[in-house]
Amino acid sequence: MTTTAAAKSVLRRELLAARRLLSEEDAREAAAVLARRAGELPELAGARTVAAYVSVGREPGTRVLLEELHARGVRVLLPVLLPDNDLDWAAYEGVDGLVRAGRGLWEPGGPRLGVEAVREAEAVLLPGLAVDGRGMRLGRGGGSYDRVLERLEREAAEGARAHARVAAAEGARAPERGARLVVLLYENEVVAKVPAEPHDHPVHAVVTPGGVRRFGP
Repeated sequence: MTTTAAAKSVLRRELLAARRLLSEEDAREAAAVLARRAGELPELAGARTVAAYVSVGREPGTRVLLEELHARGVRVLLPVLLPDNDLDWAAYEGVDGLVRAGRGLWEPGGPRLGVEAVREAEAVLLPGLAVDGRGMRLGRGGGSYDRVLERLEREAAEGARAHARVAAAEGARAPERGARLVVLLYENEVVAKVPAEPHDHPVHAVVTPGGVRRFGP
């Protein structure tokens, strides 16, 4: 294990221990505030397709937000964990459409759309344990979202090249491309520095009960 990987493991243990100290009421109240703040984000308010996840345990709650997006007519994609830790995707059709899965997870029971379906999302809610002032996110270390982020990066690069060709032909500036990456966290999980490795990707925004912080362009 590298020094950076070891530092990540230590930070994960500390943050998970802090989450375990939260009461159900504290987590429920935070989820309601997070849903309101996240729902007001332009990235989500204007999106037709959002990739998200079903929170479990003391994770910052997403269930209220999922219902609000679904009721608004947004197509919400949720992950389905594959045996190799990659993520397939299926559409959220309401809480009654969720089924129990391995590792204590909840997944949509509808048709699988394939691992590349996430590339259709205009905004992606990423699970995480921390983010720092650069927007670097600390995940749980399973590698599932590293693959997701690689696909999104490839989609953004392909889209940027296509739009650059059109813009050049029209004498205009190419617009920014790519899904906006957002993470929901508790206040104490916005930290001074997340140990980062070359494959790590920064997010565009973090939402906490106290507000929204943006990173980069």
